[in-house]
Order: sequence, then C-alpha cells, then structure tokens
Amino acid sequence: MDSTNLQSYAKVVENGVQAVQEVKQLQTAGYIYENIYVLAHDKDRTDRIADTANADEIGIKEEGVFDSIANLFRSRGDELRAKITSLGFTDAEADFYEKELDLGKVLVIAKRS
Repeated sequence: MDSTNLQSYAKVVENGVQAVQEVKQLQTAGYIYENIYVLAHDKDRTDRIADTANADEIGIKEEGVFDSIANLFRSRGDELRAKITSLGFTDAEADFYEKELDLGKVLVIAKRS
C-alpha cells in the first residue's frame, strides 16, 4: 500500500533491499536525507537499513520530547504507531502500517518540506 497525505508519503516494501531502492528513488525525486525515514519492527533492523539506504530514523525532532520519553515505556507496537503518527498519519494508517511491520515488511516514509 502506498499512501500520500498532505504531509508525508509512505510505502510498504517487502525487505531491506527494496527499502534501499525506494530511498534512492525518493532522493532522485528531490527528497533530502533529513526527510526520508525507514522503519522496521526490529530496532536493529531499522538502524541497519537506515545506514545502508542513507535515510534518517524517526527521533525526538519528529516525535517531540514527550513522545520520545513515553516510547521508553511503550510496547514496540505502540512505539511504532506513535512514530508513524508523528509524521502526520492517522491512527488508522498507523495501525495498518504497524501490522505490516509485524509481518516483517519495511516502511519507507518521505516527509514533505
């Protein structure tokens, strides 16, 4: 599923290789590093894919201090949904994407400047 709202674009891909390809396409389309994010269910996998793809990770700048601190106490699923909604997606969209991440897929998000 691809989704575009007024603030962000998202695409679910099957694996890290496809995520790297999607990030490269977004960079070619004019998105900059600071506005492209990858997200996987496993934090280490997110880190590895972000490093390989030259993409950013959703952090304090995007979430805000309160949500970043709250994520320390949330389940991984709740943390992922909070990260996704922090980029302008609805709760329903965040639920859908988090379920896809549960299946081992990767989410690539490009935030509009």
